[in-house]
Amino acid sequence: MRGRRVVAVAGRAAVLLAVVVVIPACAPKRPRVRAAAPVPVARSDWPRPEVLDAAMRAWECGRQEGDFDSSLLTVVDYSLPSTERRLWVIDVPRHLVINHEFVAHGRGSGENQAMSFSNQPGSLQSSLGLFRTEDTYFGGEGYSLRLRGLEPGVNDRAMERRIVVHGADYVSPSMIAEYGRLGRSWGCLALSRDVASSVIDRIKGGSAVFAYYPDPDWMQTSQFLRCDGSRLARR
Repeated sequence: MRGRRVVAVAGRAAVLLAVVVVIPACAPKRPRVRAAAPVPVARSDWPRPEVLDAAMRAWECGRQEGDFDSSLLTVVDYSLPSTERRLWVIDVPRHLVINHEFVAHGRGSGENQAMSFSNQPGSLQSSLGLFRTEDTYFGGEGYSLRLRGLEPGVNDRAMERRIVVHGADYVSPSMIAEYGRLGRSWGCLALSRDVASSVIDRIKGGSAVFAYYPDPDWMQTSQFLRCDGSRLARR
């Protein structure tokens, strides 16, 4: 059975409309693992306030400057371990969380906890900052979604690095039960095979993806978090 978690928000109060827990059926390619354990419970059905605030500020800045063709905002909180659901797809005008999923980080970024991030090819690390979703294609990881990094020096080599959204067998509760963490990508946002296609179809074609970690240098210099008009003035 497939389902999804839907959350409606009126003002600051969150009202849970429906919850159906999805247990991914796929298992990692290697090695064979034990039966899936219960899905870990996330800290919140929404991103933490400081993460959501940063994501909304970045999204609004990009929207004002015409970077997005969609009102959807995908938030990834890399300050959470991979054993927690740390990716949210949010319909901003309707105040709805329409997906809340596990997502893997790059193997160069850390084990269960991502600790370092890079814009460099070959680093196998995840990148921070604001991205725009582009087109889809079928590649080595199956159905995938290209991401264009919008922040110079932070994630603007995402296309060159082939940083995409794709499904992976190593993103599953079974992997967590066996190894205490998800598997890791080469820097891509890897989702469970069970949800990857539906998430990709939902967010493709010009929506925002915001990858967060409390890195002080990035948070102090990101033009999307300050939104002082400097990007627009240079166009």
